Amino acid sequence: MVGQIVLVLATVATGLGAGLFYTFSCAVMPGLRLADDAVRVQTMQRINAAIQNGWFFLGFSGAPLLMAVSILLDALAGNWSRVAGEAGGLILFGAALVITFGVNIPLNLALDKADPAAPATAWRAFETRWVRWNTARTLTSAGGLAALVITLAAT
Repeated sequence: MVGQIVLVLATVATGLGAGLFYTFSCAVMPGLRLADDAVRVQTMQRINAAIQNGWFFLGFSGAPLLMAVSILLDALAGNWSRVAGEAGGLILFGAALVITFGVNIPLNLALDKADPAAPATAWRAFETRWVRWNTARTLTSAGGLAALVITLAAT
């Protein structure tokens, strides 16, 4: 029963992370394309600051931690089919985290240091690469979510 609860919590946390990336893909970045460069840069700088909060951290770091606990509990119980699905979820969501820390956060930090007098230059250096890699983390985190949902449905 505890393993099932942990897996449900891991699935919910993973869904929140995947949903965040998806929201950027479907709404935030397309919406910013309708603004001028100074507004784009200022808005992303404000988002970068606002997202650094406990609620975000809890969900974002909670997903892989809960998946790891779920894997451990199911491995101890000999529930190997669940372990395989959970491991798939962890690998895929982990890929999204690697992309986030390796690409998106460094791009965010560079944008945070943008020269206010040259927002167009800063945005051109940011947007295409950030959007491309956000799409990758959207797909990998959604794949991780799917792996966990399938695992839940099969048990």
